[in-house]
Amino acid sequence: MTVQSPPRNDQGTKLDRRPTRIAFSQKLSRWDVKVSPYLYISPFFILFAITGLFPLLYTGYISLHQWHTLGGQGDFVGLQNFSDVLGQTSFWKAFRNTFSIFLLSSVPQVIAAIIIAAVLNANIRAKTFWRMGVLLPYIVAPIAVGMIFGRIFADQYGLANGLIDLLGFEPIRWHSEVLPSHMAIATMVNFRWTGYNTLIFLAAMQAIPGELYEAAIIDGAGRLRQFFSVTIPQLRATIIFVVITSTIGGLQIFDEARAFDAQGTGGGDKQWLTLTMYIHELGWGNQLNFGRAAAVAWLLFLVIVAFGILNFVITSKISTSGAPKVKKSKKKSRKAGK
Repeated sequence: MTVQSPPRNDQGTKLDRRPTRIAFSQKLSRWDVKVSPYLYISPFFILFAITGLFPLLYTGYISLHQWHTLGGQGDFVGLQNFSDVLGQTSFWKAFRNTFSIFLLSSVPQVIAAIIIAAVLNANIRAKTFWRMGVLLPYIVAPIAVGMIFGRIFADQYGLANGLIDLLGFEPIRWHSEVLPSHMAIATMVNFRWTGYNTLIFLAAMQAIPGELYEAAIIDGAGRLRQFFSVTIPQLRATIIFVVITSTIGGLQIFDEARAFDAQGTGGGDKQWLTLTMYIHELGWGNQLNFGRAAAVAWLLFLVIVAFGILNFVITSKISTSGAPKVKKSKKKSRKAGK
């Protein structure tokens, strides 16, 4: 058995291979590199856990108990609150109204925002004035918008019925019929949020490279063709973002519907009662039942998630199908000498 001698340098002295100690400052520097990125993003996750995740989980906990406003926590009832809510006619009316108002507001809102943004992106006079002007309705308080439009769409002395009467038509019962009330509330929502979405689309349009429009002009494309072949495909990510945010906000509509009349009950026959108004009615109205209100809140959360995924899939397919396709020209090869 041979014993290896310790390594030596050129002068014949022994080399010390013992690991050198790392200074505390070097360790601190390594920890800083590894830990500091997580510390920088931690405020968002901490705030989300406090204001978003915890209320969501706690609402789910309440929905599984018999929980009244005055009596506090009761017995564990499992999914009984969900079955009770799904058996109520008011819940399905609120679901129908929410879905109807959402469609009447979100779809025209996105289309109008894209068109207005395209106009503001063109070379027009006083562009800054018009760009600031489209955001003014968003600044107005929702309750003020609801009160103003509630008077405009009043059944007897409203401005809308006054104009309809001048045209020779019968007045519309905005507060009594289902579809007219939904259209009136959707008008409020579009009034407030169209300008906000317009500025988002406008910012995305200004980020589109000008070379794409120059190439389209060289190919003989007019303004309308440029809009559908260049602008719309380049707005793919922005359209998806706006549609998803509009879906989340549209399904949680409360202020405009609440302020549509003085009572704020959603109509005598629940014509415009939304899911958020139904939650308020269950928790703070006549029933004072937090368990059922929490159950409706969780059902609304699941509906929003489902519609968000559906909108993402649909808008992705629509935006990709409208993308311009580049055709590669095939050159015929020729033999040498011919």
